[in-house]
Amino acid sequence: MSKEIALSVESHKKIGSTYLKLTKPKVVALMLITAVVGMSLAPVPVFPWLQAIFGLTGIGLMAGSAAAFNHLVDRRIDARMARTHMRPLPSGDTNPLSVTMFAIVLGAIGFVLLYGLVNPLTAWMTFFSLLGYAVIYTMYLKRATPQNIVIAGIAGAMPPLLGWTAVTGELHANAWLLVMIIFIWTPPHFWALAIHRVEDYRKVEIPMLPVTHGVEYTKTSILLYTVLLTLVCILPVLVGMAGSVYLFSSLLLNAGFVYHAWKLKFSPESNSAMETFKFSIYHLLALFVALLADHYIGQVFAL
Repeated sequence: MSKEIALSVESHKKIGSTYLKLTKPKVVALMLITAVVGMSLAPVPVFPWLQAIFGLTGIGLMAGSAAAFNHLVDRRIDARMARTHMRPLPSGDTNPLSVTMFAIVLGAIGFVLLYGLVNPLTAWMTFFSLLGYAVIYTMYLKRATPQNIVIAGIAGAMPPLLGWTAVTGELHANAWLLVMIIFIWTPPHFWALAIHRVEDYRKVEIPMLPVTHGVEYTKTSILLYTVLLTLVCILPVLVGMAGSVYLFSSLLLNAGFVYHAWKLKFSPESNSAMETFKFSIYHLLALFVALLADHYIGQVFAL
């Protein structure tokens, strides 16, 4: 009997692990961190902790739903790519019907939670972000244009704005600046990975920029975008949303990103593209942590 129980527990753990993978938890975690920053920087007289918790939960559930839909739509090309062939659907750990139901239920719970316990604005904006990623990008843009990640980047850049609206119930220009940072960050982040996996994308006929325009053109684009990102990251300081702690951190982090892009373009090594990709993840995380630190340090000195 104990052996049967152990097997049952192990089976349930495997199922849980499979469905967790479908939600792309690391990506969702990074999105939620940026949403927390949006909440924290929003000008509210008394911070609504309970509303913020429900907001993060709803946003996280709907982001996980979008990721699951992405797995579902891309299952055939995932099976042919080295980076993705062991994902839950290509590996046979689950099936399309189960993933469809899982994604729908996850998204529906998230939407109801946001609509009923946060506010309708956040619920609908999160829903449209889900559609932007899971439908417009995954089903159409990804297969239609080398500018796919640029156009669809707005969907993945929305979490700071969603966090802001979750605690305020309204849109604000400052929140859109946070969206702009992620929007400009996304292409160099993803193109670095696309260079590293260019043969995979060529094999499955996905028109990523290095496939359609060549690796050197993509490297130049990455470098130009990192320079543009450096300028965009200064905007929160210029509008008075952030101070010197963020400014120093931003300049340092962006100098690192530009350095990686410069090295990728003019002095590449075999792992330069992947190193640039990895650095970009730490860059965005540290950038938003710096925004948060700057905000609370500023509050302490204002007392």
